[in-house]
Amino acid sequence: MTFKSIIDEIENNLHKILDMLDVSDIPFTVEPAKPGFGDVSSNIAFLLAKHMKKSPQDISITLSEKYSQLNNTLVSKVESHPSGYLNFFADWAKLNQLILSESNLEEFGSVDLGENSTIVVEHTSVNPNKALHIGHVRNIIVGDVISRILQKANYNVNVLNYVDDSGLQVADILVGFKHLGFSQEPPEGKKFDHYCGDDVYVKTTEKYEQDSSLEEIRKNVLKELEEGDSETAQFADKITGKVLENQLETCWNLGVTYDCLNYESQIIRSGLWSKIFEKLKEMKLVEFENEGKNSGCWVIRGEGKEEDKVIVRSNGTATYIAKDIPYAAWKLGLLEDPFHYKKYQKSQTDTRILWQTTLDDSDEPKQNFSGEKVITVIDSRQARLQKIITTLMAKFKSKSDAYVHMGYESVTLSPDTARTLGLDTEGKQAQMSGRKGLYVNADSVYELLKNKTIEETSKRHPEMNESDIQSIAHQISVGTLRYEMIKQDLDKIIAFDLTKSLSLEGDTAPYIQYTHARAARIIEKSGGTPTIDVDFSLLQDPNELNLVKLIGLFDMQVRDAAKNLSPKVIARYCHDLAVAFNSFYEHVKVLDIEDKNLEKSRLCLVQSFKLTVERSLGLLGITAPDKM
Repeated sequence: MTFKSIIDEIENNLHKILDMLDVSDIPFTVEPAKPGFGDVSSNIAFLLAKHMKKSPQDISITLSEKYSQLNNTLVSKVESHPSGYLNFFADWAKLNQLILSESNLEEFGSVDLGENSTIVVEHTSVNPNKALHIGHVRNIIVGDVISRILQKANYNVNVLNYVDDSGLQVADILVGFKHLGFSQEPPEGKKFDHYCGDDVYVKTTEKYEQDSSLEEIRKNVLKELEEGDSETAQFADKITGKVLENQLETCWNLGVTYDCLNYESQIIRSGLWSKIFEKLKEMKLVEFENEGKNSGCWVIRGEGKEEDKVIVRSNGTATYIAKDIPYAAWKLGLLEDPFHYKKYQKSQTDTRILWQTTLDDSDEPKQNFSGEKVITVIDSRQARLQKIITTLMAKFKSKSDAYVHMGYESVTLSPDTARTLGLDTEGKQAQMSGRKGLYVNADSVYELLKNKTIEETSKRHPEMNESDIQSIAHQISVGTLRYEMIKQDLDKIIAFDLTKSLSLEGDTAPYIQYTHARAARIIEKSGGTPTIDVDFSLLQDPNELNLVKLIGLFDMQVRDAAKNLSPKVIARYCHDLAVAFNSFYEHVKVLDIEDKNLEKSRLCLVQSFKLTVERSLGLLGITAPDKM
């Protein structure tokens, strides 16, 4: 039982009062109260004002009198506020016991929003022609965190990574290797994905401006890529496979894992497009143009002032969207699965098996990675394309929210961070462009964060051995990078700043992690193991009760984050927990007090905070070290 227990009790009793008043269909709310409004408050009096033709304050007085006559377990008293709100005060002795006892259970914070239904989350989906840069990290972390939150909300989640191994950017590095003489081996000490992005890709695209004949070569390479059985396609599989392996190593280092890799080249060769195209024509979702600029093309009509979208050109070739539509339908299980499956050649950092699709025969059993609903994490610049796919899938599935695009804005580097990483931006934020070579790869940012953390940890803990320092530095660096990617609203551009993100004060991962370490230190110094066999009524200080209340809100935060697909909700909750604990730490003494029963009760509260902040950080993929 959590803080929602008192909210449920209040809602039930208010419905009983509405029945007494012979009133129905009043959409009132019952919420944790703001300071000065008790522990819980309701707006019910405002909504009844028109019906009862009285002021909200007069109605709230009547409601408080009636409420006091009902059976209450967790409410000690109810009051009418002069503003008209109805305020409720908790019986904290009982609520403390409910919340702190349940916080020790493994399933604490879980909610049953998904009812074990299957949902697909697709994220990462980066061209395998370069290393992942800091902008890609936002996609990766947003997708991973949403997957974790949905699992906590009782969804069966399939996590997919779409490997775009047949597009122009792949063709570009193939031109570099096959026609411009770039070695297939990177310089010593350089990862292959860094080499492909920093050297082959950038320098090849520069050559196009100097030698126009390369454009025709590129066009032919792209054509051979899509044919599938050409020598070029086989060479591409080798090159993109090596880049993908390095990209996955970066993801695994950040604590991100997947269920299945899906390859664009296989979707093109699978015949899925022809099947979905026939369905589109049958359902009259595409039209053939007989005149105008799109004459001879199949198009999807634009809505309002939007232009029509060509999906099949007059020469019979499909456009880019023709790859995404069948993949979207496959994810929803709307098409027969043409793929076989095999295990990826390397193991992930957790126990999850990583499968990959193949068009070749396989001895492995058939897998099913489709879902009743799909969430695809793609940046906001793809909004038009994703809107078309979302609309089509809604019509195929007869369900408006069957396919959801989670858009997000870009990541820039602050001027100071750009300078630290060797980019001269003339005092402006650095916008990244892989084609121009203006980007900072994720590995470099991680290493810089880690080196700074090692330096600071070594100063604070000269007694700590090298292995422990390395482990803590990794946890803090990954936590920092992940937290910075999800603490903002998705529609806000992130200006990533190395120095600010590592601060032990303010809205940062190290601040929250340090607070957890502080709680761990208190428990360590106590010399024992906290239990729930304590007198909960002794916890009466406002700082204690505020912390208990926040701990009790965990499941409500999970529900909110899952329902609204908002990772920021959990990030904000982690920070609020840390702020509340630090206030408790400053104002309330836990150890070495005369009342040993009170000490036990406070240690129980410290343990509950420690467990709750660990679990909430876990939803963000962030580890909470015991020492920092």
